[in-house]
Amino acid sequence: MVLDAITILGAAVLATLFQSRVGMVASAKDFWHGTLIHGRSMWLLLGLLCGFGFVLVVTSRRLHLYAPQRISSFLHEQRLSAQACFTSGLLLTGTLYLLHLSDIPRSIVLLTVALVTVTLGLRRLVYRVLLYRRFERGLGTRNVLIAGTGPEAHALRHHLDSIRHLGYTFKGFIELPEPGGPRGLGLAGEVVGSIETLFTQARKLFVDEIFFTSPCERGIVQTVVDQARVQGVDLRMVPDMYDGLAWNTPIEYIGQFPTIPLHCGRTDEMGFALKRLLDIVFSGLVLIALAPVLLAIAIAVKLDSPGPVFYLSERIGKKGRVFRCLKFRTMVRDAERRQAEIMHMNERDGVLFKITNDPRITRVGRFLRKYSLDELPQFFNVLRGDMSVVGPRPPIASEVKEYKLSHLRRLDVTPGITGLWQVQGRQDPSFDSYVSLDMTYIENWSIWLDLKIIVRTIGVVLAGTGS
Repeated sequence: MVLDAITILGAAVLATLFQSRVGMVASAKDFWHGTLIHGRSMWLLLGLLCGFGFVLVVTSRRLHLYAPQRISSFLHEQRLSAQACFTSGLLLTGTLYLLHLSDIPRSIVLLTVALVTVTLGLRRLVYRVLLYRRFERGLGTRNVLIAGTGPEAHALRHHLDSIRHLGYTFKGFIELPEPGGPRGLGLAGEVVGSIETLFTQARKLFVDEIFFTSPCERGIVQTVVDQARVQGVDLRMVPDMYDGLAWNTPIEYIGQFPTIPLHCGRTDEMGFALKRLLDIVFSGLVLIALAPVLLAIAIAVKLDSPGPVFYLSERIGKKGRVFRCLKFRTMVRDAERRQAEIMHMNERDGVLFKITNDPRITRVGRFLRKYSLDELPQFFNVLRGDMSVVGPRPPIASEVKEYKLSHLRRLDVTPGITGLWQVQGRQDPSFDSYVSLDMTYIENWSIWLDLKIIVRTIGVVLAGTGS
C-alpha cells in the first residue's frame, strides 16, 4: 500500500512536469505560480490526488492485490492492477466533471492515470522478480507439511516442488487415520509423523503451513484448527473434503491446486518491511562511515598472526537455514581443532561455550572482542538478508542439536548482530537467561524496541564490556 501511494505521487509529479515542459498547458509559468501555488487548484489537486490514491488502494485491496504473490499468477495480477487503476481513474474524472473544475487541465489528470497504470504494473513486475530470486536462494519461503499420504498428497508435493516460484519448501508427510489403512505411495522416509505428533513436528521443522489432502474425521480436523490458532500455523485443505467446515470460505489456488484456508495467522507485514528497511539503511550507513576502520582492522589482523583476515562460521538462521556468518578473525588458525582441549575451561552452562581468557585469542583479536569490532563485517550479512541488525544471536549447529523443543522458538525470526542479551545479560553465564531474553524480544518486538536496543548497544560497545 505504501509503495502504491508513493507510485501515485511520483506519477502525478511526472505528469505535471511533462505537461508544463511540452507546453500542453497554456502557460507553464502561469500554471505553476498562478494555478498551483497561489491559486485554489493546489489544494483541490492535493485533495483529488489523495482521494484517487485512497480509492485505488481500497479497490486494490478488494481485488486481493495485496495478497501473497504465490496466490495469483503474474498476468492475473497485471489485469487486476489495470482494472483498479481504470476504476479509480473513472471516479476521478467523474468527480472533476461534477465539480466543474475547469482550471485543472484534463490532460494532466489523464496522463497521471496512465502513468499510474504503467508504473504500478512495472512496480509489481520488479517486486515479483526480486521475490522469485529470494525464493531461489531459499529466502522467504514457507515450510509446509502435507497431512495425508494418498495420491492427492503425492501430487500436491510434486506440484510444490516443480513450481519453485510458489515459494514453498516441502518438509514431509503426516500420516492420517484413513479408512482402509494407509495409502502411502512409496513415501518411506518422507513421513515425519502422525496426527498425534503433527504440531511437535511442525515446531521442529519450522513449518508455516499445513495442507490437508485426505479425508479425516470432522472432530479431528476441528481440533487441529484450534491448535493451529494457538501455534500460529496456517492451515489449508483440498475442497470437498470436510463438508460444512469451511462454508463461505473463498477458494485460493496454490499454482493449479484449489485450496480452502481453514486458518490464516496474521503477520505484521508493515512492521517487517520497516524492519528490513531499517536494516538496509543502518547497515549501509555503518559500512560507508566505518570503511577506513574496516580497512585498518583487516591490515592489523593480517599482520598480527598467520591466517585469513575473515572468519566464516556456519550458523543456523531463520527456520533452521544454514548461512555463513562473516567476522574478523580473532583466534589462531587452528582454533576449532583446539577447542576440545579446553572444554574443561568452559564458563557457560548448557549448550554455550565461553572462556574469558581463551588462549586461542590473538592480541589484536582480544582488542577487537573487547569493543565488539570483530562483528562489524556482519553488516554485510544484514545487507544480504541472512541477518538483521537486532535479533537473537545465530547459533552454531552443535548448539542447536542440544536445544529443547521450546528453544527452537529462537529460530522463528532472523538472527541479529545485537539483541536484548547483548545489552542486558552479556555477562550472565546462564543459558536459561540467554533464551529468556530472546523470547522476551520475540514476543514484544517492535521497531521502537529495535531502536532502543541499537542505542543501548552503542553504549555497551563504547564501554568495552565485550570479551
